[in-house]
Amino acid sequence: MTLKSFNDKHDNDYHWAMVIDLDCCDGCGACTIACQAENNVPTVGEERAYDKRTMSWLRIERYFEGEWPNLRVVFLPMLCQQCDKAPCEPVCPVFATYHNPEGLNVMVYNRCIGTRFCGNNCPFGVRKFNWFKNRWEEPLEQQLNPDISVREKGVMEKCTFCMQRIRRGKDHAKDEGREVRDGEIIPACAQTCPTKAITFGNIRDSKSKVAELAKSKRRHHLLEEHGLETHVIYLKGGE
Repeated sequence: MTLKSFNDKHDNDYHWAMVIDLDCCDGCGACTIACQAENNVPTVGEERAYDKRTMSWLRIERYFEGEWPNLRVVFLPMLCQQCDKAPCEPVCPVFATYHNPEGLNVMVYNRCIGTRFCGNNCPFGVRKFNWFKNRWEEPLEQQLNPDISVREKGVMEKCTFCMQRIRRGKDHAKDEGREVRDGEIIPACAQTCPTKAITFGNIRDSKSKVAELAKSKRRHHLLEEHGLETHVIYLKGGE
């Protein structure tokens, strides 16, 4: 997807996108923990993890390139790709997942009835079904983010680029009578990344860092051949 197509898709002043440089990612997993803490994502424990009941909205995938002993490990952070043509949206019978004017695939938790159709139709496996009523025993309940709801069992949940931070940043800019400045809104994963592999911003702002990185010759989108038009852009490593 070209930068022009990003700009043509929406009439809104903002079109949020993320660029992940795979040359910088060392697979440390700090982004996954930051996402978990910021968004009240529960830790399910070893037993439920074996049953594939993990709830992490962001995971680190690992790939090997080359032949032994000349192997190279490539780490790929996998999160909701915020597809413009999202396969999860048309299959939801209650319109719990939809595309907002700023290019984000949004979840309405109160509307979700847990059919899991969206999860089955997502090719990236980034939607999580909440199987259990999770509890945070004292004093762990004090770590919960008051800006985020604690989801009940029976609903799908996923990454939304830290929507609460986007809303807070926009409100602050509106109070000052201006547009959101580049770098003013930083999702938890990008804030925590020690190698600065994750860049977030308004791709409609041609001067933003994310827009500049999106022009790189190393850019690519996952499953680009399927025409999903994702908002997460990866920069190829090892080149």
